Amino acid sequence: MMMETVLSRSLRVMFAGGAALMLAQPAFAQDSAPMQRVEITGSAIKRIDAETAVPVTVVKMADLKKEGITTVEQVMANLSVSQASTGTSQSVGSGTGGASFADLRGIGANKTLVLLNGRRLANNAIDGSAPDLNMIPFAALERVEVLRDGASALYGSDAVGGVINFITKKDYQGGSVTLGADSAEKQGGESSNFNASYGWGDLDKQGFNIFAVVDHQQQNRLGGTQRDYNTRYAGGLSPTTFPANWAQGNLAGNPNGPGCTAAYLIPGKGGQCQMTTSAFVDYLPKSERTTGLVKGTLKLSENHELGIELLSTKSKVETQIAPVPHGGLYINRLRPDGTANPYFPTAAGLDPAYMDEVAAAVPGVQPGFVTAKWRNLVAGPRADENINKQNRAVVSLKGVVAGWDYDAALSYNENKITQNLSGYDNDNIISQGILNGVINAFGDQSAAGAALLQSATLAGNQRNSKGVNKGADLKLSREVGDWFNSGNQSALALGAQYEHQKFNDAANTEFAAKVASSTGLDPNTLNVGSRSVSAFFSELNVPLLKNLDVTAAVRYDRYSDFGHTTNPKFGFTFRPVSSLLFRGSYSKGFRAPSLYEINSATSYTNSSQGDDPINCPGGNPAPGKPASSNCQQQFQVMNGGNKNLSPEKSKNGTIGVMWEPINNLSLSADWWTIRLTNQIGILTDTDVLADPVTFAQYYHRNVGGNLSTDGTQCPNPITCGYLDLRTQNLGDMNTNGVDLSAAYRMRTTNYGNFTMNYSSTWVHKYEYQNFIGDQMHQRVGVYSGDLPVFRWQHTLNLGWSKGDVAAGMTGHYKSGYVDQDPDNHVPSYTTWDGYGSWKALPGLTLTAGVRNLFDRKPPLSYQTTVFQAGYDPRFTDPLGRTMYVRATYDF
Repeated sequence: MMMETVLSRSLRVMFAGGAALMLAQPAFAQDSAPMQRVEITGSAIKRIDAETAVPVTVVKMADLKKEGITTVEQVMANLSVSQASTGTSQSVGSGTGGASFADLRGIGANKTLVLLNGRRLANNAIDGSAPDLNMIPFAALERVEVLRDGASALYGSDAVGGVINFITKKDYQGGSVTLGADSAEKQGGESSNFNASYGWGDLDKQGFNIFAVVDHQQQNRLGGTQRDYNTRYAGGLSPTTFPANWAQGNLAGNPNGPGCTAAYLIPGKGGQCQMTTSAFVDYLPKSERTTGLVKGTLKLSENHELGIELLSTKSKVETQIAPVPHGGLYINRLRPDGTANPYFPTAAGLDPAYMDEVAAAVPGVQPGFVTAKWRNLVAGPRADENINKQNRAVVSLKGVVAGWDYDAALSYNENKITQNLSGYDNDNIISQGILNGVINAFGDQSAAGAALLQSATLAGNQRNSKGVNKGADLKLSREVGDWFNSGNQSALALGAQYEHQKFNDAANTEFAAKVASSTGLDPNTLNVGSRSVSAFFSELNVPLLKNLDVTAAVRYDRYSDFGHTTNPKFGFTFRPVSSLLFRGSYSKGFRAPSLYEINSATSYTNSSQGDDPINCPGGNPAPGKPASSNCQQQFQVMNGGNKNLSPEKSKNGTIGVMWEPINNLSLSADWWTIRLTNQIGILTDTDVLADPVTFAQYYHRNVGGNLSTDGTQCPNPITCGYLDLRTQNLGDMNTNGVDLSAAYRMRTTNYGNFTMNYSSTWVHKYEYQNFIGDQMHQRVGVYSGDLPVFRWQHTLNLGWSKGDVAAGMTGHYKSGYVDQDPDNHVPSYTTWDGYGSWKALPGLTLTAGVRNLFDRKPPLSYQTTVFQAGYDPRFTDPLGRTMYVRATYDF
C-alpha cells in the first residue's frame, strides 16, 4: 500500500510538471538508413522529412503488445488525447450491436475519422455513426498514427476531432504465433487470445509479398454479482417491480410496501416500491471475435505495385440486463367466469366502479380494476446476442509516372449486424394472463400461471442491419521546384474520390411486435437510405526559406442528399535551429449528417425517469392526475431522422513547439482549439421535461392530457402521449487545451537500455449548448449532459531491456470531477501496470504482466447514462488486478 502511495505521488508530481508523451517516437529520431519519401497521416504529400505542420503521435504495436494489450479498444484507452470512450461494455442495453468507438477530444465518436491503411471502413450499420473498433485486425497492425488535429481539407467528413490511421504490416516475411490468457485476481472476466501470421516473398528481390493473419480473442462475462460496485447505491431504479406496483386513481400500493424489503426493492412513493436493476447488468459482456486479413503486393515493374487487401471480421457480443418489465397492465376484480380474482389487490377505498368509461373502452377490462407494473423475475434476465460482421476488399495500384507518385484504389466495405434476443415475453400472453387472473403479478405462480409464463417465453431475431460503402480514389504527389531558392523543393498533391453509401436497418416485424414494450424498438422499423459522395482536393507545400515551410490545402465535397461544402487548411513549420521546431495550422471542417440521421423512420422508446411538469409539477401530482402515471415515470419518446439536416461545421487551430535539447531527449507542446456549430443530435428528455414552456412544441399528449408510460400505447393517436425528440441541428461547442509530450532514451553498456515516454493532455475549456440559444454549459471537471471531460490525463511509460530480458511499467492518471450528482466528487483515478519479458529460446519470447497492479477500484459515480451502476465503465476498469501471460514464437 505504501509503495502504491509513493508511486502515485511520484506520478502526480511528474504529471504536474507538464511534459509528456505516450508511446511516440522521439520527435527528432536519427536514422542512418537511406531515406525514402513517405506519406504521414495528415498530409497527402510524400516527403523525406516526416515532421509536418500538424501533430501526429505514432504508436508502435511492438511496444503495446509487451504491455499485454490485445485489442484496439485498449489502445484507445492508452491515449491521453482520447477523452471519452464507448467500449464494448457500454453495448449492454444500448442497441449498438456490441460496437466500440474512438472519440478524440470528447466531441463525439462520429467526429473522429478512423482509417485502415489510409482508407475508410464501413460505419456501424445500426446507427451509421462511426466504424466499430472491434472490426480492426489488431494482430496485423504495425503501428497506429494519431493525427491530433482537424483534417477535413484532406479527408472530408468526420475528421473534426482528429484522425486515427491503423496501418498493417507490409512486406512481412516469416511466421509468428502468439498465445495469451488474462485472469483477474477476483472471479469473472477471464479472457484469452490467439493469433498466427505468415508472410512469404521478398518484394524487392522476388517482386511479390503475401501476408496473412488470423486473430481470435475471447472475453468471458463479468456479471453484476461478481463485483460490488453496484451495491454502493440503489442503481438502475425502475417503477416496474416484482411484486407489482398497482394503482387505481389516487390509490396505489405494493404488497411489499411501504417497507419494500424484498430482494431488489427500495421504498417508493405512495406505498409503492422501486426496483434496483443493476445487479442483473453485466459489468463486461461475453464477447468473441475472429479476424482474418490477407494482404498481397505484386511488383509489376520497378515503379508500379499492385496491392490486394482482403479483410473479414466476425464479432459476437452477448449482454444481459434485468428481467422483462411489463407496464400498462390491467388486473380485473373478477375472472371471465365471474369468480373473484384471487390475485386482485385489496385496499380500503378501492372503488369497483372507478373509471367505468375508461374500462368500457378497453376490450376485456371490467369495471373495478387496477393498473399494474410488473417485472417477470421468473424468466430471469433478458439477453441479447449481437453478431457483427465486417468485410472489406481493396485493390490498389501505386507507383511513379512522369515524376508523379500516384496511388489509386477501388474499395468495398460492408458491415452487417444481426441482433437476437432471448429471455423475453410475449406481451399479449402476459397482459391477457394477468387480466384474467391466471398469472399472479404479486407472488408465487399456480401451476396454470407457471405454464402460461413458460408458453410466453420468447427468443428470436429482432433486428438486421447492413451498410455498404463502395469507393474509388486517386492521389497524385510530386515535387514542383525550388520556387524561392530555399534549397528545398515545393511539393503538390492532387486527389479525387468517389463513394456510394447505402444502408438498410430493419426490424423483424413479427418477433419485434411481441417484445416491443420491453425493447422500445418499433416493430415496423425500416430505415433505408443511400447517397453518392464525390470530392476533389489539393495540397501545396512551399519552402519560403531554408527553415520556413507553409502548406495550404482545400477540399470540395458534394453529397447527393444535402449539397456541397468546401474546406481549407493552412499550416507552417519553422526551424530556427536544427533542434527546435515551431508549427501551426488553421482549418475548417465538417461532419455530414449520417444516412441514419437523415433517413431513420420514427420509433418510440422510454425517456429517463422523471416528472411530468404539467401533471406532476415539483414532484406533486396535480388534481385528478395519479402519481403512479405522472411522477417519477418513464414517458414515451418519439425518435427519428430529419431530411432537412445541415452538416456540422468546425474551425480548428493548433500551434506548437518541438525541442530536442540533447540527443535522445525530445519535448513538445501543442495548443489546440475546436469550435463546432450546427451540432446534430436530439434534445434531451431531461431538458424538455424541465421547461414545458420553451419546449411546448415537443409535447404531444393523448386525449386524456397525459404522456404515455408504456410502449403498447403508441403510436395509437388516442392513447399515445409522447415527446417529439427527432434529430435536429442544435447548438455550439467550444473546446481547447494543450498536448504535452516528452521522450527519452538512454543506452548504457553495463545496465541495459532505458526508455521513458510520457504524454499529457490538459483541457482548458469545454463548453457546449444543448439547443440553439441555450446557455453555455461547462464540462471540464464536471459531469454535464452525458459525460465529464477530464482536466488532466497522463500516461507514463518506463522501459528497460538488456540482452534477452526486458521489463517495464505504465502509469495512467485521470483527474477528478464533480459527479452527475453534484454532491459527490469523483476522485482522480491512477493505475499502474507492469510487465517482464524473456527471450527464452531462439524465436520464443515469454511475457508476463499485471494490469492494475495495486488493485485500484473504480471511484464511486452516480452516473445514470450507461446501464452499469456505482462507477463509470467508460473511464475505469471493473476487473481489478489482472494477470496476463503471452508466448510468441517467431519463425
